Amino acid sequence: MNIPSQITTLLAGIVLTLVSFWYGQNHDLLPISASVESIRIDSLFNLMMTIGTGIFLLVIGVLVYSAFKFRRQPGDDSDGPPVHGNIPLEILWTAIPAIMVLGISILSFDIYNDNGGADPMDHSMAHGKASHQMATMPGSAMAGTLMAQADPNQQKAAEVNQDPTTAAIREDLPQKKDAPTLGTVSPKIGGAEPGAPEFVVNVAGMQYAWLFTYPGTEVVAGELHVPINQKVLVNITANDVIHAFWVPQFRLKQDAVPGRQTEVRFTANRLGEYPLICAELCGAYHGAMNTKVVVESAEDVQKWIQSQQVASAEGLSKAVATTPATMTETEYLAPYAKEVGISADTLKQLHSDHHSMS
Repeated sequence: MNIPSQITTLLAGIVLTLVSFWYGQNHDLLPISASVESIRIDSLFNLMMTIGTGIFLLVIGVLVYSAFKFRRQPGDDSDGPPVHGNIPLEILWTAIPAIMVLGISILSFDIYNDNGGADPMDHSMAHGKASHQMATMPGSAMAGTLMAQADPNQQKAAEVNQDPTTAAIREDLPQKKDAPTLGTVSPKIGGAEPGAPEFVVNVAGMQYAWLFTYPGTEVVAGELHVPINQKVLVNITANDVIHAFWVPQFRLKQDAVPGRQTEVRFTANRLGEYPLICAELCGAYHGAMNTKVVVESAEDVQKWIQSQQVASAEGLSKAVATTPATMTETEYLAPYAKEVGISADTLKQLHSDHHSMS
């Protein structure tokens, strides 16, 4: 039975469409979804996979069909019929891809902006009016954190609960009356505007690590802790070269650029630990520049921040207790004497002789 070519084409088109839709929704190429924003991004990816699969099958199908249908027959050395083109067909196969690309571009830009992408109409960064700036470490590109430019006091070394000894050696720093104390953790900014982020973290990329600062707590850490089901704003910058902040499970990727601030916004909706990777080649050890994002309850985040504050205060107290101002000459010189092979007894004897001569 001969089937009319129109019916054959229709059936082939239906099969191609069904296969494309099925594979576009069942490709299983993405990691698990762990944020609210990933839903729209996954939908966009599935749409592109559906379109791409359909185009791939159509092109390969036409090539295979043409290879068999129009192959040279045995003993036929004649040229093929001259074809001068088909204007309506050329317009059609140009217009359809153009409409697809335009539609995908608009949808992609909308999703990118929703997640905190750079606004091309915002020229404040080009004129150096960033809302945050980077605090650098003297004499080193390995700097630490973003600090709020609006409040000059926040650019000073922040105070946690201090013992008298600590305060004595840091009296050159102005004291903030509203400085947070241990147990008073306030990384949330809970704005009055609808949709304002509830949790803000500043991150600085450097070769080859990420440093996270939790505003209002003076906690600086090498990993990101965020509460589940809360809107999070991450302010991003870099201290040396361009890096890229990438969390595959959140479907987030944003450049970290020296001298300017970018940002990402997300709401994590799955408990767990997820890799945070630098996705921009930044040097010889680029592959080792990774850390983790820990998604946990708001209470656990607060407990973790408090523990970091306690650890920082204890570390500072221990450092103060062993400063040169509180050490004897023998204690101060002991590590250096050991490096050059002088024993502790010899050092004490030298110290005693020095005092007896004086």
